[in-house]
Amino acid sequence: MDAAAYVKQIASAARSAAAELAVATGAERDAALLAAAGAIRNAAAGIQAENAKDLAAAEQAGLAEAMIDRLKLTDSRVEAMAAGLEAIAAQTDPVGQTISASNRPNGLRIEKRRVPLGVVAIIYESRPNVTADAAGLCIKSGNAVILRGGKEAIHSNLAIAECLRAGLATRPLPESAITVIDKTDRAVVPAMAKAEGLIDLIIPRGGEGLIRAVVEAATIPVIKHYTGNCHVYVHADADLNMAKAIVVNAKCQRPGVCNAAETLLVDAAIADEFLPVIAEKLADAGVELRGCEKSRKIVPDMKEATEADWAAEYLALTLAVKVVDSLDEAVEHINKYGSHHTDAIVTGSLAAAEAFVARVDSSSVMVNASTRFSDGGVYGLGAEVGISTDKLHARGPMGAEDLTTYKWIVTGSGHIRE
Repeated sequence: MDAAAYVKQIASAARSAAAELAVATGAERDAALLAAAGAIRNAAAGIQAENAKDLAAAEQAGLAEAMIDRLKLTDSRVEAMAAGLEAIAAQTDPVGQTISASNRPNGLRIEKRRVPLGVVAIIYESRPNVTADAAGLCIKSGNAVILRGGKEAIHSNLAIAECLRAGLATRPLPESAITVIDKTDRAVVPAMAKAEGLIDLIIPRGGEGLIRAVVEAATIPVIKHYTGNCHVYVHADADLNMAKAIVVNAKCQRPGVCNAAETLLVDAAIADEFLPVIAEKLADAGVELRGCEKSRKIVPDMKEATEADWAAEYLALTLAVKVVDSLDEAVEHINKYGSHHTDAIVTGSLAAAEAFVARVDSSSVMVNASTRFSDGGVYGLGAEVGISTDKLHARGPMGAEDLTTYKWIVTGSGHIRE
C-alpha cells in the first residue's frame, strides 16, 4: 500500500472515531485518560525496555547528545507521563463550553460554543513523552489524533500507544481515536499534510527542516512549532544575584529543549560588573560563550560571535552573548533574531518590565523568571501539544482548549427573516 492510500485508510478510521468522541461525555473521556495513566504505570518496565532499544539504536547512529536526552525515558519521565494524563483529566472539559451568549432584540438566542476540531495530526521527533501528552490533550478535547513520531523513538511510541488505547477500551471509546503510525516511510508525512477532508489540523514539532517541509507540502491548516531561540536580557536595574541564577538555570538546567536560553543580552551599564561573574559561573557549568566585540573586551577568552550565532538554536551548552546600550537595543535584537518563542527580562524596574512585555513579539515573555518555565504543565495545561510560534489560531503552549474551535447555535421560536 502506498503512502497516500495508507494515510487515507488510517485517517478515515480516525474520522469515524472523532464523530464518536464528539458525542462522548466528558466523564467518559476523563475516565479513559485515568485508565491510560494506570496502564502506563503498570507497563513502566516494558515501556523502558522498548525505550532501551531506541536508545541503543540512537547511540549506534551517532545521534547528538541533546537528541538522546530527549529520547530517554527515565523512571521520573514515565511517571510524569502518567501524572500528566491525570492532570489533563482533572481539568474542566472544554467541549460544549459557552464562550459567549446573547439575546437579540428580535428574541433570537445567539450562542458561541466550543467544539472539537475533529482529527488532529501531530508530527514530532525524539521525545516519546509527546505521544502521551498529545494523545491525552486530544482525547480531552474530543479529537481523534494521528501521531507520527520519529523513527528513533518507534519502539517507545508504540509501547506508550498500547497503554493509551487500553485506556480507551475501558469506556469503551474507539481505539482508532489514537493512531501511532508504525511506518517510517518519509512519504507518509506529505501525504498526511495533503489529507483534505480527513485531517483537520497538522502540527509539526521538531527541527526547522521538518517544519518547513510540512508547511510546503500542506493543503490543510498547520500550526508551527518553530525553533526556540530564547533570550535573557539583564537590564541595568537588575538584581545581579537574581540575574545570575536565572541565566544559569535558563541555559544549563536542560540545554537540549526549546525553552532553554540561547542568547544573553547584558546592559552596558552593568556589563563590566556582571559579565565576568556570569562568564565564570557558566564556564564552571561547561558552557561555551560566543560574544560580541564589547563582551569580548570584558571577558577576552570568549569566542567571537558571528552573525549566525544571533539566530542559532544550539540545544547544547553554548550561549551567545551581546552587550546592548539600552532596553530599546535589546528589544530590537530579540525581535530581529528571535523565534517568537520565549524571552525574559531581569529587572527591578516596573517601567522597564512593562515596556519589555509590551514590545517583545514572543508567545511567552518572562519577567524575573527563567525561560525554562515556558511549558504547558507549568502554565496549568497538564501537558502541551507543542509551543506555537504562530499567532493563529493558537500561540505559546497549547493545551486542550487550544484544540477546539467553535460553532454558533441560534435558537428561535419560529423566527423567519423578512
